[in-house]
Amino acid sequence: MRFLAIGECMAELAPSDQIGEFKLGFAGDTFNTAWYLAQVASDIDVSYLTAVGDDAISQDMRTFMKDSRICDTHVQVIAGKTVGLYLIHLNNGERSFSYWRNDSAARQLAVDEIALGRAVGDSDLIYLSGITLAILDPQSREKLLDALRHARAYGMTVAFDTNLRPRLWSTPQEMTDTIMMAASQSDIVLPSYDDEAEWFGDRDSIATLNRYAEIGVDQIVVKNSAQPVVFQKDGQRGEVDVDPVTSVVDTTAAGDSFNAGVLASVLRADDLTDGIRQGCRLASHVVRHKGALIPVDLNLGRDEAGW
Repeated sequence: MRFLAIGECMAELAPSDQIGEFKLGFAGDTFNTAWYLAQVASDIDVSYLTAVGDDAISQDMRTFMKDSRICDTHVQVIAGKTVGLYLIHLNNGERSFSYWRNDSAARQLAVDEIALGRAVGDSDLIYLSGITLAILDPQSREKLLDALRHARAYGMTVAFDTNLRPRLWSTPQEMTDTIMMAASQSDIVLPSYDDEAEWFGDRDSIATLNRYAEIGVDQIVVKNSAQPVVFQKDGQRGEVDVDPVTSVVDTTAAGDSFNAGVLASVLRADDLTDGIRQGCRLASHVVRHKGALIPVDLNLGRDEAGW
């Protein structure tokens, strides 16, 4: 089973336990999902497609990937560029971010069509997000979407987290059109209700599910914080309750880790509800700690781990 995530991995500055101090790490929405999948699903081969610079921090990032059981074969090196950086601000467990990414090499991840095709062709499930698409110029964006169309035609599965970030797009209409187009070309869509409600005006998570079902998406899983997760697969709908978390420290990567649980079940052809429960358990562990990447001692789907 081969999993490929596509997007931007960034240098992360996260608050440490000492006030005013930060620790350096590496993270990014699709990378976080790849990282959690690599930690908890040893039976799945995990790769990451991005572009980095030729400086020291870019090399450190690649070393971190390999040490985390993430294959970096499809990481391209762009001379004279570097990686993006973001800083996490915390307020009672909720986070906000400051970004420095204008010179990020990841903006060129889809420029090389041959490398892109090779990476996509070497996968069973391909995962990307709205942020992946937002950082690309229109020509590169179309190259990526075209590669995914070809992948689906050859039987590969495409999963898409809409991850709506208006500030990354040139215009509101560009974001709306691109997100809906990418969703319509995906087998699995993993939206977050809060973002969808704010942007599209969805009155509830069922409205979000309906909107993506109407454009032909087969599998839809709507994340909704502590509220039940609603889903659809093969025209059948259901919901899964979320166990409450009493001590939320940092919600960074909650949705990304949840997606890892769901996509592990998809790759294994397990029941989708089991994957949603696995994702919820993983996310509940993550939000109890600071930062995006939290060590876990779990193996999703293994009886001895209680999953």
